[in-house]
Amino acid sequence: MSDRSTTELGEAAAPAPAFDRRLVPPMVLGSALNPINSTIIAVALVPIGAALGASPARTAWLVSALYLATALGQPVVGRLVDLFGPRRLFLSATTLVGVAGVLGALAPNLGVLIAARVVLGFGTCAGYPAAMALLRAEARRTGQQSPAGVLTLLAVANQTVAVVGPLLGGLLTGLGGWRATFALNVPLSVLAVVLGALRLPGTPPAAEPAARRPGGFARRIDLPGMALFAVLLLALLLFLMDPHPDRWYLPVLTAAAATAFTLRERRAAEPFIDLKVLGGNAPLLRTYARALAAYVVAYAFLYGFAQWTEEGFGLTPLQAGLVQAPTFLVGIAVSVAAGRRGGVRATLLVGAVGQLAACALMLALGADSPLWMLLVLAVVFGIPQGANGLALQNSVLQQSDPARTGSSAGLLRTFAYLGSMVASAATAAAYGPHAGTAGMHRLAWVMLAAAALFLLLTVFDRGLRTLPAR
Repeated sequence: MSDRSTTELGEAAAPAPAFDRRLVPPMVLGSALNPINSTIIAVALVPIGAALGASPARTAWLVSALYLATALGQPVVGRLVDLFGPRRLFLSATTLVGVAGVLGALAPNLGVLIAARVVLGFGTCAGYPAAMALLRAEARRTGQQSPAGVLTLLAVANQTVAVVGPLLGGLLTGLGGWRATFALNVPLSVLAVVLGALRLPGTPPAAEPAARRPGGFARRIDLPGMALFAVLLLALLLFLMDPHPDRWYLPVLTAAAATAFTLRERRAAEPFIDLKVLGGNAPLLRTYARALAAYVVAYAFLYGFAQWTEEGFGLTPLQAGLVQAPTFLVGIAVSVAAGRRGGVRATLLVGAVGQLAACALMLALGADSPLWMLLVLAVVFGIPQGANGLALQNSVLQQSDPARTGSSAGLLRTFAYLGSMVASAATAAAYGPHAGTAGMHRLAWVMLAAAALFLLLTVFDRGLRTLPAR
């Protein structure tokens, strides 16, 4: 046999490169830092308000501050991940998580505590865009689609920490006070930095020379576009958090910033968000709209319903966390089942029906309802909790421009945080100074409207039928 034939046979017999499983731990931990900080504080809001003399409307800023910072930071960090690789952004951001933990644990008043949540929001920006960029890079390196098991693991990990969050928040609050829920971020930060330093790949060679050349950073990073996007989003979110007529200037500022941002991005050589590509990608835009509607429902339940179980139903923080546990346990089971069977459209339809049923059940609850009804509601809410997150994540991975995977994933989180802002504003408006049953019912009607919108966006989206099962 000739040398050439032997070489060809050897090449044919060589196994295809496999996904680097060493990347999974930092990917999972990094992407989970934001969800765990979202859920761990849910049952600590009432104790924080009692300790610092703040009403539910004021403690709602602890929720809003995290998502405000993260909504601004996610697409920015995602774009930087696309250009310079995930490693340096991951390490810098997760270090900030530890700083926020120390600041929150020592905070003397609500203002400093809100500042700690802002720092925490920026610190948790890199994990999810970095994970999605790594998945895309591994698919390119191996010549295969990202393993469905890894995609499912990311979704299940978020569900798992969501289970742990309320329970851990109640436990830490009971043992060490609400400050312990902030201090937890210090060891989590150390672990994330160590895993990232040991296992994440370095900066791609193609990006490094451009970053080092004089003016290279300025040419590749659309700083004016990022600044205009920040003004646009900040003005919009500040209005959503407190939508009163005397704040009329915020919608005006939002519209002006949106106009300037559009003009800038359409002319920039290296736009922060390529509006020409994004505008022509209607399926991805519809996915973002679905994310906004889905997370209005999810976060209104997570925070608004949790507050009612404590103030309106009389549970302790630990008991409130236990009541929400079935939501996330069912969510894990649904995510695993959907990850195995595939089908983005079918999964979204299951989530849509689950949201409608859960919102209707909320309207049937009252202060004299039996505890088992709360548990049934938590189980039903677990269906969309598990279905929607996985389906939206897979939609973005399949619909986005491969060169902008990080920023596209960041925008998915941004729309999710817009949903959380709407949910936070709706919760504050529905409850006022006390989280009573009448306010909970008002909140349920807002959630029901968002759930109906999600269903319509799914049923009439023909593009979902063309997506592969995995």
